[in-house]
Amino acid sequence: MYLGEPVNLAMPLAKRLGELVMERGKIPGENEVKEIMETFGLTETCAGRRPRVYEGEGLVALVFQGNGHLVVDVISSTGDLGDALEVVAYHDGKLEAFIVEIVPANDISYEGNVGIEPVIVDEGSLELESSPVLGRFEEEDDGVFLVIDRGTYEKWKSTGDVHVCPVCGGELAWRGEKAICRDCGYGVRVVVG
Repeated sequence: MYLGEPVNLAMPLAKRLGELVMERGKIPGENEVKEIMETFGLTETCAGRRPRVYEGEGLVALVFQGNGHLVVDVISSTGDLGDALEVVAYHDGKLEAFIVEIVPANDISYEGNVGIEPVIVDEGSLELESSPVLGRFEEEDDGVFLVIDRGTYEKWKSTGDVHVCPVCGGELAWRGEKAICRDCGYGVRVVVG
């Protein structure tokens, strides 16, 4: 997995948190979050302190957790807040659902979610009720690509948004199973499985 930019951690992190919510019916606990961060190549610094701090490959992640919610601020280790993202996981009692969303940490007026839609999991059935476009990032010869599985692509296609970049909201230009965003330069690649 390719890291280096906050979005490169935020999107696969949101995907994994959503999967765990669907498996277990709750927001992951501290130990589960630590395991997830370690699988992404981050190391906990200042162990035992709050907020929990993780570092790795050009990124710093601050983890705030408690009372059924989880907030992970992902910041470039250069200190540039322009690309900082926040992954938020919580239970919404009104919707009777668990929500995992990615929002820019620095822009209060921003009303969207990175990944097109947030992860919305019904609290009763633990079924996914939304069509988030999340995956992992890989660096290839022709750029950095968000790698998504065929099932994610088919759900995304059914919403009619396949020409909207899940990273920045710009316009995607497709060529076969790959697309490049004309605005941010990230790509999307569809794989089997």
